[in-house]
Amino acid sequence: MEMWKESQLRKILEAKDVKPAYEISLKLAQSLGFNFCAFSITSPVVMLHHDTVSFNNYPVDWNTTYEHGHFGDIDPILAHCNQSELPILWDEKFFANVPELRQTQKKQGLQFGWSQSIHDRSGLRSMFSLARSNEPITADEWYGHLGYAILINRHLNGLVAQKLRQRLPAASTPHLSTREIEILKLSADGKTACECSMILNIAERTVNFHVRSAIQKFGVNNKIAAVIKAVRAGAI
Repeated sequence: MEMWKESQLRKILEAKDVKPAYEISLKLAQSLGFNFCAFSITSPVVMLHHDTVSFNNYPVDWNTTYEHGHFGDIDPILAHCNQSELPILWDEKFFANVPELRQTQKKQGLQFGWSQSIHDRSGLRSMFSLARSNEPITADEWYGHLGYAILINRHLNGLVAQKLRQRLPAASTPHLSTREIEILKLSADGKTACECSMILNIAERTVNFHVRSAIQKFGVNNKIAAVIKAVRAGAI
């Protein structure tokens, strides 16, 4: 059994697309004694629009009720996972303020479960959940499977992040003239407009002209901001 689980994990990590990776994860979850497996990912920074990713084998009625009832706005587990990466059991106390959601959840067979989230540096937040209809989840079982869940969640998150980066247009760096680059480099070294004019043997007003041009190209309000933008863009 252990060798089979290891082989399934390898297949998940070798998958290049999130859908087949999820499908293998579902099989692994079922072999571990869970009826349901869910993965979803959202971003408060980069809007996914119609590309929002969500995979689960929850009952269709539950998914429909969850969406139409706007349960996502009041789901305490989702709220927790949006704020923390700490895994959380579906304990009754977390649903104390939303009894209707909890009762509906139980009727659909989602009696016992736990969720774990990943927050990456790009702002993506993924949530991986395992659930079943009978038998509470013991502490030993929870800790025993936590490593699998974190590994799977990170891989699924990474697959989505990679695809999203491919779809986003590359950030464009404005074209800077040779003189603008020279002046921004000198400014980055702390040189004043007067000092730049002496070093480059041009009038100070010409230096200021090129500075204003760079400011306009980067869409910022001052020389310091233009220098920072140029450094981050690798222009100087």
